[in-house]
This record gives sequence, C-alpha cells and structure tokens, in this order.
Amino acid sequence: MQTNFSELDSFDRKILDVVASDGRISVTELANRIGLSKSPTQTRLKRLEEQRIIKGYRAMLDPIQLGREHVAFVEVRLTDTREAALKEFNKAIRAIPEVEQVHLIAGNFDYLLKVRTQDMNSYRLFLAEKISFLPHIANTSTYVAMQAVKEDTTASF
Repeated sequence: MQTNFSELDSFDRKILDVVASDGRISVTELANRIGLSKSPTQTRLKRLEEQRIIKGYRAMLDPIQLGREHVAFVEVRLTDTREAALKEFNKAIRAIPEVEQVHLIAGNFDYLLKVRTQDMNSYRLFLAEKISFLPHIANTSTYVAMQAVKEDTTASF
C-alpha cells in the first residue's frame, strides 16, 4: 500500500525530518524532539518503515576524504533505446562504483550520470575504459563540476 504524502500528519513529518538528518537517533530522543511519548513515536516510526517511506538507514561517507573529489556529469546517448537495450545498459551501469547516480532522461540525450573519481586523469581513464565499453553507447558529453553549492540528500517535510 502506497501512502499519500498528504496522509502524513505533523508528527510523521517531524519524524521524517529528524531521522533524515540523524538516522542513529534513539527512539527516546526522537520522541523528545517531536513532542510525543516513546511508545507512540516507536509505533509511528515502525509504520513509516513498514510503508517504505523510510527505506533504511546508512552511513554517509565523505567522498573527498575517500579520494573521490572530482565530480563529472555525463550525458549519454545510446544507439538503441528499445526496452531490451535500456535494460542491458541499466544492468551494466549499476555495476560501476564510480557512478553515483543514473537518471533516464526525457530530452536530447538518454541518460545523465553523476560520476566521482580522484582527479581529471582518473576520470579520463574511467571514460575510456569503462563508459566507452558499455552496451549501446553512441556518444557522451561531460560537464565537470567546479564546486558543489548544495549536495544534500535529506529533505525537509
């Protein structure tokens, strides 16, 4: 069952705000922050998880500390956009760790990729040795990010 966003009340939205920025918070502290007692907070949290509104919890790694500060956005055009070709490309691109995000686009190209590498030289090698060998690649265009002005995966409700 899919929940409509309008079905969430102010306490549900407060829970989402808090856990989006602090997934390791205790239920007791969460209850204190949203102004409910522990038991109803725990019930709401469990419901949000069961409804897959909260999909999970994970550690957020700093890519710069891990030596992956070079960010490029890559437009990809395919030679074939039939469903079988898209599925083949999707499967192959998911296996490449340097690719952080992949979006199928309605526009002048087929996919937009967000790629992280160590530096320009490692990106050049990545493009030549990995992207070029993906199935159905016609051509690519690369845009290098100079600065991340906003790069936050949490959202406020």
